[in-house]
Amino acid sequence: MLRFRHIVWVRFNKIEMNIEYRVNQTISLGQFVDILRNSTLGKRRPVDDNECMKGMIENSNLIVTAWVGEGLIGIARSVTDFHYACYLSDLAVHNKYQKMGIGKKLQSLTKDQLGPKCKLILISAPDANSYYKHIGFTNNQRCWVLNPDQSIAPLPESPAI
Repeated sequence: MLRFRHIVWVRFNKIEMNIEYRVNQTISLGQFVDILRNSTLGKRRPVDDNECMKGMIENSNLIVTAWVGEGLIGIARSVTDFHYACYLSDLAVHNKYQKMGIGKKLQSLTKDQLGPKCKLILISAPDANSYYKHIGFTNNQRCWVLNPDQSIAPLPESPAI
């Protein structure tokens, strides 16, 4: 498991703080749910389903977090093979700390953990769709989603021989 700490001093609206970024720092279920609820992402995640939320955090293999003191203020939660593809499934920054570059730094540190040929892939929140182009992402129209209540369509019957 990777471990990495990076401390950044930030001045924003005359407020000074140290933001510490950590790679694969263990976080609790409560911390994970709280950061989602206190960001715009909480509306689109099953934050009231503890079993699902626990599985999401326990089965991720790359988590980059941002901290002020011992308070979690941001998370980039990914599933990756580190060589070809990394799916950044949750990018959340606490509402009080948005517009400070924390989300961009979380993405940059996530990318830094990946191999040189590995793609960083995400599905944008509707309100953030225009954000990703200006930081270097390419829009891909080929993403498809199969919702939990949907099934794979059956194959057509093969003709009798």
